[in-house]
Amino acid sequence: MKKLLFILLPVFILSCQEPVGKIGATSDVGPDPEDIRMVEDIFQDCLAHGETYEMLRHLCLNIGPRLSGSAQAAQALDWTADMMTQMGFDSVYRQDVMVPNWKRGAAEKCNIAGEKEALAVLAIGGSVATPAGGITAEVVEVQSLDEVDDLGEKLKGKIVFYNRAFDQRNISTGGGYGGAVDQRVHGASRAAKYGAAAIVIRSVSSAFDDVPHTGTLSYAEEVPRIPAAALGVLSADKLSQKLKENAALQLFLSMSCQWQEDAPSHNVIGELKGSEYPDQVILVGGHMDSWDVGHGAHDDGSGCMQSIHVLQTFKRLGIQPRHTIRAVMFINEENGTAGGKKYAELAKANDKESHLVAIETDAGGFVPRGFGLSATPEQLEKWRSWLPLFNPNIISYINNGGGGVDIRPLNEETGTPVAGLITDTQRMFDLHHSANDTFDKVNRRELELGTASLTALIYLVDKYGM
Repeated sequence: MKKLLFILLPVFILSCQEPVGKIGATSDVGPDPEDIRMVEDIFQDCLAHGETYEMLRHLCLNIGPRLSGSAQAAQALDWTADMMTQMGFDSVYRQDVMVPNWKRGAAEKCNIAGEKEALAVLAIGGSVATPAGGITAEVVEVQSLDEVDDLGEKLKGKIVFYNRAFDQRNISTGGGYGGAVDQRVHGASRAAKYGAAAIVIRSVSSAFDDVPHTGTLSYAEEVPRIPAAALGVLSADKLSQKLKENAALQLFLSMSCQWQEDAPSHNVIGELKGSEYPDQVILVGGHMDSWDVGHGAHDDGSGCMQSIHVLQTFKRLGIQPRHTIRAVMFINEENGTAGGKKYAELAKANDKESHLVAIETDAGGFVPRGFGLSATPEQLEKWRSWLPLFNPNIISYINNGGGGVDIRPLNEETGTPVAGLITDTQRMFDLHHSANDTFDKVNRRELELGTASLTALIYLVDKYGM
């Protein structure tokens, strides 16, 4: 074992060295020494101060979950505006917008008829309630929306149980999530088409626990709205096993969630004005709203705090941006995207400014691995030419294709290039949209490395353009 360690140790040491090599489009002789120094200073500053982590602590532990339309969302937005003002940003302002206002109500209840032990359950975001006394009905287990179509009228009056699991074979966990989430989004309306009374789904989660995951659904206009809930993975396994033993078993489900009138809210924006091109904007942002369980720490408190601290790092290091750097706290990403749409609407109407690029950080506060960019081939190659400036253990690639839910409307309305920070998401869908998305699940160094990576990238975009 000692011999093996001595063999591996030099490899480990070499892997931790700063990268060297050409910058490509920005230089023919190698990295600009000024860029090497500045990127190093950015990373050292972020790791030394840890302000992103401490601000996230306050957001999570003093304010908590922040569903659109809630008092906590309003409190978080006001606190963010005050914080950026105190940091001395050149301007801090709000963009007013009306947002959906869904309330979960009393704790949901679900159990197999005749059994006292409850199943772990959460209403899917945006679901309608059950009748006051709940629903008790036979259960039909399915694996897909197509199977619902095949069963058709046999589902009338039944509770449809979507039990297709998160595909663990994908190294990129986004593939597992994408392969199962259609049950949550469209499952209720597909089942309602054939007269189903309600649906329950296996949580769209990579974990093997019994913590249910919520998320949003989409009701079709032409069919009745029926209650929809998510079971913890272990509860889904239990229900599936019980159905094998008794195909006629019944399930009880009770939920009191409700829709209220849209609520007033706003995006919060902080800026450092550009010294040469103040009307050309580099945007970095995340969404301040979160689901109403957990703290919304990774999704997306981390991205919001990182975005703010990009600007704060510029200020602390005395970097005077040439272009305006804008941090945007979007509202209502989780169940409506009203904030992103309002931002795009106002940007399109504003002929006095333009956006160089919009960058969203909404993949959790995990170790940064790369960026994704939706832009021209030339712009993509320019970004890739900067990779030698980053430690390859942190940022090692820039993918073709990237962005985020909040900045997609800006891209669609104005053609602005969009990008996203890509993190190591192996744990993201263990926590995503669940009560497990709490501050204690965030690692300080990983979070600050994300802040530093974003800051370094924006420094390079500001210096060299798109």
